[in-house]
Amino acid sequence: MKKKFVVMMMSIVLAFSAVAGCGTSTSKENTTETTEAVEEATEEASEEATEEATEETTEEATEEATEATEEEAEATTFEVSEDGTVVDRSGNEIKLPEKTDAIISMAPSITRVLIDLGLADNIVACDTYSFGSYGSELKADIPQFDMMAPDQEQLVALSADVIFTTGMSQAGGTDVYESVRESGALITDIPSSTSLQGIEDDIRFIGLVVNKEDDADAMVSHMQTVIDQIAEIAATIPEEEKKSVLFELYTPSADNPVIYTAGNGTYINEMLELVGAKNIAANEADQWPALSEEAAVAANPDVILTADMYTPDVINTILTMEGWENVTAITNSDVYMLDSDEVNQPNQHVISALIAMAKAIYPEQFADFEESEGELEPAA
Repeated sequence: MKKKFVVMMMSIVLAFSAVAGCGTSTSKENTTETTEAVEEATEEASEEATEEATEETTEEATEEATEATEEEAEATTFEVSEDGTVVDRSGNEIKLPEKTDAIISMAPSITRVLIDLGLADNIVACDTYSFGSYGSELKADIPQFDMMAPDQEQLVALSADVIFTTGMSQAGGTDVYESVRESGALITDIPSSTSLQGIEDDIRFIGLVVNKEDDADAMVSHMQTVIDQIAEIAATIPEEEKKSVLFELYTPSADNPVIYTAGNGTYINEMLELVGAKNIAANEADQWPALSEEAAVAANPDVILTADMYTPDVINTILTMEGWENVTAITNSDVYMLDSDEVNQPNQHVISALIAMAKAIYPEQFADFEESEGELEPAA
């Protein structure tokens, strides 16, 4: 159990290794500049001059942050050359397979996309975590590989048309697929994305590789429909009524008194902001920080969301933690469990987690909506 948790945490850290929040970081930098400008104006000029300096600097910061956010939101264009080559999500040039009758998937998030594209029967092997989450939807006798140290000889022997990998397999600094590459097998790497736009691009790329572009586009369209409608409802929540949220993947214990949470530059932080919430870890330096209990208690979150798979009776455990009695979320029993696979795996199912977040944090605003095939509709 402990080994599985360590591997899971490693994969999460790797998933958030590339900073995706360009607009957010720009906003943070310019907010600091705004504060400095105001202080200088206060010391050197009159109150009127201070107000003018503040307005000008704030306006400039807002414009720059908006431009950066819009640039980040642009979808990636995958250009396929005449001979069928394309640049994959890791920047490697690959040649698209002529057929995809035999697919190997070495990451749960990718496996889920392939299954939803109708290719479960085409998956001839996968990583152990994929089988742990989705084994009931795969062939019962398919080989399973250690994501961090796969049997390369056996991988080559399967003669797959394409092998999907993820950057987390390179955590040790070595290419665990070196022999597979040397064999001439087609490997395409999809690093875990840190933004919702990146997830949409991943799905579209997978669809391109397996010749399921229309189905992948439909997935992305559904995602964007839900995102837009969630954002529209969240926009009606007054600033003074926005709730602070602690998202946690690991509940503190005597052996490990820290809380692993999602910080800035992660799609989870983006999801919290989309539903109109304030992530208490948004200003942490790390994308995936480990908060002390003291820091979490001091932040006094209004709501606690957990995806902790390892603590028995996790909700009751959180509600009864010593020293947390006066935290608003504990006082009001606003502690909710999220589906770990949905929230932790960067694929189309983060939308289900997004809706669950919205309903938990703002039950009045989102209680009457549920996820449907193409839009949010009133629940029956």
